[in-house]
Amino acid sequence: MLDKYGNDNSEYSKNIIEEIKKTSPKVAGFIEKEYSRQKNNVELIASENYCSEAVMAACGSCLSWKYAEGYPGMPIDRHSGNRGRYYGGMKYVDELEEYCCDLWREVFNTDYHVNVQPHSGSQANFAAYRAVLKPGDKVLAMSLDDGGHLTHGSSVNFSGTLYDIHFYGVDEKGYIDIEDLKKKADEIKPKLILAGASAYSRTIDFKLFSEVAKSVGAYFMVDMAHIAGLVAAGEHISPFGYADLITTTTHKTLRGPRGGMIFSTKELAKKVDSAVFPYSQGGPLEHIIAGKAVCAEEALTDEYKTYIKQVVKNSKAFCDEFKKMGYSVVTGGTDNHLFLLDLSSHEFTGKDLQDRCDEDGITLNKNCVPNEKRSPVQTSGVRIGTAPMTTRGFMEDDFIEVAHRIDEIVKKLDTEKSSQK
Repeated sequence: MLDKYGNDNSEYSKNIIEEIKKTSPKVAGFIEKEYSRQKNNVELIASENYCSEAVMAACGSCLSWKYAEGYPGMPIDRHSGNRGRYYGGMKYVDELEEYCCDLWREVFNTDYHVNVQPHSGSQANFAAYRAVLKPGDKVLAMSLDDGGHLTHGSSVNFSGTLYDIHFYGVDEKGYIDIEDLKKKADEIKPKLILAGASAYSRTIDFKLFSEVAKSVGAYFMVDMAHIAGLVAAGEHISPFGYADLITTTTHKTLRGPRGGMIFSTKELAKKVDSAVFPYSQGGPLEHIIAGKAVCAEEALTDEYKTYIKQVVKNSKAFCDEFKKMGYSVVTGGTDNHLFLLDLSSHEFTGKDLQDRCDEDGITLNKNCVPNEKRSPVQTSGVRIGTAPMTTRGFMEDDFIEVAHRIDEIVKKLDTEKSSQK
């Protein structure tokens, strides 16, 4: 694992690169350059993290050789109506997959059915929608500009083309507008109401969303991809017990491999499983499922809970430092692992700052802000997250130092734009 200075305290990654070099020096070169970038940069992308060597090793194991279409035939997980596999030699991958499912129920202290086969968060959302919706059904979700995700109804995404999407918004302070949610739910009568975001820095009241969904007879779905780690560690309200469907990735605050999962009530288990396989996926990636199982074991430790608490502390300290320097922060602060800087008053764009930070060894991403006036390609904001560098050992003072580094970059951009007038 890398420390906060980018030092590698193990030989794992070095050995992997050397092994690849024996067959493909070219590919090894690309990996080596990216590894160097990740070691030397300050990584602030809120949807990224560093996973453990154990997770990486599981993902590179012999399980990548095994086809496993279908679901485990052993009657451990009785929530699913789909039984059996389409190939032989399944004894050990069956045991692994069911162990993985059991672990994730333990992580989130739930008896929900869980499907660990989705290859990504987008795949998980695609299948979750399919489980309860037909093309053309109405969905009420948070818009991309206000903090939602591409798969929450964007017109360029499958969600926006397959379903009749309507959006609730945020108020003038950037908080979810509950009155707007209630009004639109009553007017539209959606089949599904979706909560969850990719760029929202405040706590989401899942109980309230559930009540609104029940009042109009809608299914309630939560995409907790960004906050799943916080939910697991008790740092965010849990959606379990409120939502009919819950999707997540495993590679953000959960600090696992790139992949997705779907949780559902037992009544929807068979529909969810069928929507994953055979409807939208073929063989699951059992080597990634192994990584997900290792990740779940790690999420059950006290060390992980301590880590998540520090992620939140770091985020607040980082955000507060920007506010002290006079920056506009969407919602005025943060309750989780991320926050948005609103650069609308500056002549430069979010992309400008992203690119210039790249040059200075700081990785963050451009992001739309509420009432966005610029295009999604340029944007008027940037999204900043603390999960990756907290994994590397950053504490509050380290993030405060980075805030001042970014401030220097902003000042240079302002000066450059002023001189061009």
